[in-house]
Amino acid sequence: MTTDYDTIVPAGGAARRLGGADKPALAVGGRSLLDRVLAACPDAARTVVVGPERPTARPVVTTREDPPGAGPVAALDAGLRHTTAGTVLVLSADLPFLTRATVDALLTAVAEPDDASPCSEPARVDGALLVDADGRDQPLVAAYRAEALRGALETLRTAHGGLAGLPLRALLAELTVRRVRDDTATASYDCDTWEALSAARARIREHGHVLDEWITAVKAELGIELDVDTAALLDLARDAAHGVARPAAPLTTFLVGYAAAQQGLDVAEVSRRAAALANRWAAEAAESTE
Repeated sequence: MTTDYDTIVPAGGAARRLGGADKPALAVGGRSLLDRVLAACPDAARTVVVGPERPTARPVVTTREDPPGAGPVAALDAGLRHTTAGTVLVLSADLPFLTRATVDALLTAVAEPDDASPCSEPARVDGALLVDADGRDQPLVAAYRAEALRGALETLRTAHGGLAGLPLRALLAELTVRRVRDDTATASYDCDTWEALSAARARIREHGHVLDEWITAVKAELGIELDVDTAALLDLARDAAHGVARPAAPLTTFLVGYAAAQQGLDVAEVSRRAAALANRWAAEAAESTE
């Protein structure tokens, strides 16, 4: 996987199916759709958002297509002018379930040589794009070689006298792309309608998702990057609640996190020590009642 990449996020569409709402600013799980997309590519050398100025959780370069509202091809051209990396990740601004794993898969796919006969040099593809569960290409969930993308845009500009209003399929016709299946069937899920937005908001509150979504949201809000063993912390909270008192659960987990941060310790190790203390406390209480 390449680690030298920039990101372009087209975010200036009219959102007509949402009544003209500022779609990238709409929230899912307490975070804007735009911030959720940005969280999937935190190690991009530069991130360019093509659209109006908006607050974001991390620094980005903001620019506009010419003219504003000229469409996704024009937006890619505007964003590309602010990038320098050899690979450009292109992500739509309305993907609530995009993950770093999908981003890594796209970056890996664009870096691999294409199949070739033994007598010829392996050819490089121009890009790698996600294919959704219905088999549809997602050119705005993709990674492209910057040189190839610039060349394709210039070809279209020459042929059409400009880029405004051109469809993405015209751009894809100029590129050799590798297709990557969306194995999760959710990475390419977008929020083009109010119904889709409501479904995304409901999904993150489902039993199998809510804790991970909440922890991710809290870490983003607090600006921290920390692997959290949810099961271990929940076990600690249970031990503290049962062995000491119910209010001890949140207070103990807070102290574990604080101690780990202050002393540079592993959260799992601190949790084990606190859990052992809670168990000793419970055992002592049990002995006292015998």
